[in-house]
Amino acid sequence: MSEPLPSFIQPALMIVLAKFLVAILMGVATLAALAYAFSRWEAARIASRYPNTGELTDVGGFRMNSLHWPEPAEADLPPLVFIHGASGNLRDPWGAFFEPLKDRAEMLFVDRPGHGYSERGGPENLTPAGQADAIAALMRKKGIARAIIIGHSFGGATAASFALFHPDMTLGLVFLSPATHPWPGGVDWYYDLANTPVIGPIFCNTVALPAGLMQLSKGAVHVFAPNPVPKGYLDRAAIPLVLRPDNFCDNARDVANLLAYVKEAQPRYKEITAPAIVITGDSDDIVLEEIHSRGLKRDLPNSELLWVRNLGHKPDYIATDLAIAAIEKIAGKPRDLESIMREVEARIAPKS
Repeated sequence: MSEPLPSFIQPALMIVLAKFLVAILMGVATLAALAYAFSRWEAARIASRYPNTGELTDVGGFRMNSLHWPEPAEADLPPLVFIHGASGNLRDPWGAFFEPLKDRAEMLFVDRPGHGYSERGGPENLTPAGQADAIAALMRKKGIARAIIIGHSFGGATAASFALFHPDMTLGLVFLSPATHPWPGGVDWYYDLANTPVIGPIFCNTVALPAGLMQLSKGAVHVFAPNPVPKGYLDRAAIPLVLRPDNFCDNARDVANLLAYVKEAQPRYKEITAPAIVITGDSDDIVLEEIHSRGLKRDLPNSELLWVRNLGHKPDYIATDLAIAAIEKIAGKPRDLESIMREVEARIAPKS
């Protein structure tokens, strides 16, 4: 049996341990303060690099940001509303669709609440339903009575909610790799962490931005895989905006709470009567297409599913022509989507 320390040594040892712990805590606090300062500085740089090119509009207690392209003189399509996915902003769909459609339709590209330059608003905007209501209010402010709603990824859940709660404003739906149905498992750990009380805001304001900067290029490769990332995509879509602390936290809350929301919303999808076209890839590593896209085809009474071989999570960029053809078909134009899909598949097939 070891002998106990002499009584006169024990207080001295406790003092040494206390000083050691204080030093550690001071070191951690210093690192956290430095990370916080860097995050705020870098967030300002990101905002300067990607300034707001849209317009802020009050929609009832908070402001939504959007790019509104007025109806061109020779328009042959009805108004189009584009809803971006998680970690995105309005520049993402703008980069894919504006040029090919600018002479054909009135278009509204929106930053969902808490994304890009839109303000977050109240707690109702935590769900796709609340975000759909905000978009409907914005459409009314812009004088758009009805539109075809195009939603990518998380924006698919918002688009479905829009059609469910605003059927009179919905001409039709185009879903691009949508996230709309309950799925097994959860979400990436950092979404749950950022959504945790107290710890979450600390994480968003210290570690998230510098860590995210190191992962941006790798993340884009993962999102597009197996297809190549278009040259200049991260800048064109202003993806770094999501790393700003407030945006990161709002995005994380959206993603972390999506599963609970779609569990409640999915049984009501059968009430949606608007025509819908779902475009998905068989190689999507972000969203389980066999659950979400097939689920929409099953649940929406007036829907069509296009299952594209060798396509990842970004049909808006990789199969833009197919997405536009889907919009045209919803608008009433005769389009052979199966034939166009085969052309896309031939174009993106792996080279032997």
